[in-house]
Amino acid sequence: MGPARSSTLSAPELVTTSRSLGHPHGHRGSNVLELLRPGSFVRLRNQPDDLPPFQLIQCRGGRCWVRQQSWGTLVHWEVAHRQLTTVT
Repeated sequence: MGPARSSTLSAPELVTTSRSLGHPHGHRGSNVLELLRPGSFVRLRNQPDDLPPFQLIQCRGGRCWVRQQSWGTLVHWEVAHRQLTTVT
């Protein structure tokens, strides 16, 4: 067995998920979420179609803060990064 290799991710928005990228030795490797940029609009996985997208405030350490535009700037909601997807 060779030496273990590791990689460092510098952006705080990059965190692991349950999707496997695969590993040449059959082990589960690190997984990366899509990069979510502050100010972009996101949806929760399984979000009802009649609920408008959320605006992303920031992501840190696998947690993201989002808000609805109608909530104003002082009200936000903390959710797991893996629960969010970008609006296309």
